[in-house]
Amino acid sequence: MLRVDLGGETRQIVAGIRAQYAPEALVGRQIVVVANLAPATLRGVESQGMLLAASSGDRVVLVRPDESVTPGSIVR
Repeated sequence: MLRVDLGGETRQIVAGIRAQYAPEALVGRQIVVVANLAPATLRGVESQGMLLAASSGDRVVLVRPDESVTPGSIVR
């Protein structure tokens, strides 16, 4: 489970990236999150959004901005 800062609120997101990313490697990193989804229970935990990632075989790579943006910025 991840806690993600969306600018005006913090949400928890359940994502299957544990094998690719250590928790400490994600602290402070900006990622792209889909936040306009209804909450869903995954693995017994409420997920309040979805992070975007690309996968190829066993490799998973998070989608993130090229440059730093304000937390909660809209993806266009």
